[in-house]
Amino acid sequence: MPIEAPRVLDRNLALEAIRVTEGAALAASRFMGRGDERAADEAAVAAMHAALSGLAVEGSVVIGDGPPGRAEQLYVGERLGTSGGPGIDVAANPLEGPTIVAKGGNNALAVLALGEPGAFLPVPGVYMQKIAVGPDVPDGVVSLDAGPADNLRALAEARGADPEDLLVCILDRPRHERIIEEIRDAGGRIMLIADGDVSGVIAAAQPETGIDMYLGTGGAPEGVLAAAALRGLGGRMEARLAPFSHDHRAEIADYGIDEPDRLHTAETLAAGEVMFACTGVTDSALLRGVRRRHDVATT
Repeated sequence: MPIEAPRVLDRNLALEAIRVTEGAALAASRFMGRGDERAADEAAVAAMHAALSGLAVEGSVVIGDGPPGRAEQLYVGERLGTSGGPGIDVAANPLEGPTIVAKGGNNALAVLALGEPGAFLPVPGVYMQKIAVGPDVPDGVVSLDAGPADNLRALAEARGADPEDLLVCILDRPRHERIIEEIRDAGGRIMLIADGDVSGVIAAAQPETGIDMYLGTGGAPEGVLAAAALRGLGGRMEARLAPFSHDHRAEIADYGIDEPDRLHTAETLAAGEVMFACTGVTDSALLRGVRRRHDVATT
């Protein structure tokens, strides 16, 4: 789903981005259902790192597998590429949903976004509140500053529907119990997902999935990646960092974020020219997962 970008991000790079996510997905898919999420994640990271290292770019990882010292590859600040090419920022999640793959579940993706230097908001691995809807919803209809039930009713009114007609995607977490209760009390239907909030946000922007809104708190790096996808799809998103502890607040400060309570949109999380690619590892509402048969794999 690349945005037209005639300067830094050209068509050739778009095709390479697809190959990068495909390589990570193929590597992770070998561990589907084998109960070893660490092995699946490590395989995806290694495959994506190798593919990115071969690109004719001067890349810098902004969103990656972790900070230096915690991650050996795709760490924040790592330089990638063969040099001599355009300077780009890299936001990567080689495997969104290691647990999904280990258990053989749905919604696992290999995800990559590329942008001009400074395109992506650097965020640590803390939580982020998110709400997302499709491109047919006008600005201001839903907001993180409104309650879940109010957002449901406002979206229903904007679409000329009843709340009972709408489907809200939410991560199945104890922290979302109040949101789930309010949506149900207001008449809304809910799709609970075990993991994979990048796929959840993207699904809310694609009518064929049947999902009308994504709502809840997930990872901040995943929020940036989801925003990059929405830049191409035209969906609308609001997000806000949600530190749950003193350590989280310290991490945010270490990243130089001086407005931790700022309300972000897709355009402030992923600005300028942005390219997004993803490959399904397991099946989801968006994509089929990797299919293996004998010595052939299809993505």
